[in-house]
Amino acid sequence: MKEKDIHIDSGKITGFFDKNTEIEGTLTFSGSFQIDGQFKGKIDSNSVLVIGQNGKVESEINIGVIIISGEVKGNIRAKERVEIHSGGKVIGTITTPSLIVKDGANLEAQCHTTDNTQPPKTKITKEEKKKEDTDTQESFLS
Repeated sequence: MKEKDIHIDSGKITGFFDKNTEIEGTLTFSGSFQIDGQFKGKIDSNSVLVIGQNGKVESEINIGVIIISGEVKGNIRAKERVEIHSGGKVIGTITTPSLIVKDGANLEAQCHTTDNTQPPKTKITKEEKKKEDTDTQESFLS
């Protein structure tokens, strides 16, 4: 991987997990952050996250931009873009307005390229369920 392929807003990393680091929990940050170790949990930031070649992340990720050269398992919601570089691997779901997958990347994910990166609605209200049931019955009777 060429360093010039990675474009970080400030031109430098403001936070870093080294390859011998294992952390579990919730990560929030501003600036640019790089993970070369192992992280499990939740990541929430509007900034740039870089998953280095040695990085292994299992997480729900809500981010501005993510650049992946390592491995990510989980759901990614990026407000701006997702880049998967050669050697990078993503298993899960990606929702972003811009998806860049370079030669040599491994992608085992459902991908949604949309400007709406908000989490999907998980609960159906009683009114919605009733309307859904009524619509189904009407369609069956037609």
